[in-house]
Amino acid sequence: MIALITGAAGFIGSHLTRALLEAGHEVVAIDNLSAGSTRNLVGIKRHLDFDFVDDDVSNSHSLHILMEKCDAVYHLAAAAGSRVIADHPAQTFETNTYATRTVLDVARHLEKKVLVVSSGDVYGKSTAMPFHEDDDVVLGDIKSLRSSVACSKLADEYLAMAYHQEHGLPVIIVRLFNTIGPRQSGQHGAVVPRFVSQALQNEPLTVYGTGTQARCFAYVGDSVNGLMGLMDCPGAVGGVYNLGTSHEITIDKLADKIIEMTTSQSKKTFVSHEDVYGKHFDDTLRCVPCLDKIHECIGYEPKTSLDQALQVIIEDMRDRL
Repeated sequence: MIALITGAAGFIGSHLTRALLEAGHEVVAIDNLSAGSTRNLVGIKRHLDFDFVDDDVSNSHSLHILMEKCDAVYHLAAAAGSRVIADHPAQTFETNTYATRTVLDVARHLEKKVLVVSSGDVYGKSTAMPFHEDDDVVLGDIKSLRSSVACSKLADEYLAMAYHQEHGLPVIIVRLFNTIGPRQSGQHGAVVPRFVSQALQNEPLTVYGTGTQARCFAYVGDSVNGLMGLMDCPGAVGGVYNLGTSHEITIDKLADKIIEMTTSQSKKTFVSHEDVYGKHFDDTLRCVPCLDKIHECIGYEPKTSLDQALQVIIEDMRDRL
């Protein structure tokens, strides 16, 4: 298979690129490097089966040329991170929706299969745990940062499903939940690399809010296997799938665990979300996916425990620091 990956220089995109190449596939990558970095592609940029193009996904002419020689498309390109979204909400919404519309439109004309990567944020303020793919979403105040993220990702999903229903485009929608792993940056708001970096430098771990909010952190290797499995499954077409893990931990306990695993002298300090992101931040207390549907489809089960994932991240961060 020849796969086109949008956002291939990003955290997840770079891991997906490596996994596809290791599985014997060819990869064509496009990324404008606004959130990703060529450092994430070190060691594979000269791979004979890898072709990287520094361009914007919204450039339909370039996208058409690249997609024409590919069999399928993994669409990961998106505005990334709470910090970026808080500072540029309008640009975030336009970037996500316009890029997805361009990918879907080109894919329709070329009759290519598309896997659209969405987010667990689309469930919004729902308290019906765990989240099932056919649950109603509960969006909050339109001024809320999280509502803006949910709306842009939901718009992506609606576009993808509309192209499937109206034009017969083979699409798969995947909602990722808190993916973590090596090479993830804390610069844009990701909590795990930020905590690990602070702990390794014996700096205070800054916990946003009370720390009682809980998350399910999935290792990137497991998430990549899930993406590849869904792309290879004919029965997945036209479906929406949660992808992650259902093991919960509070942010406060996550900080304690990282301090212990790094044998750090760090202490915790608590700051309000408003101080970090502004007054329109509305945090979610729990975010737990139901994984029954993806398990039934491809037999997916997360293989990597949180401790195993954190150990890999800690060693990677030590090398980078």
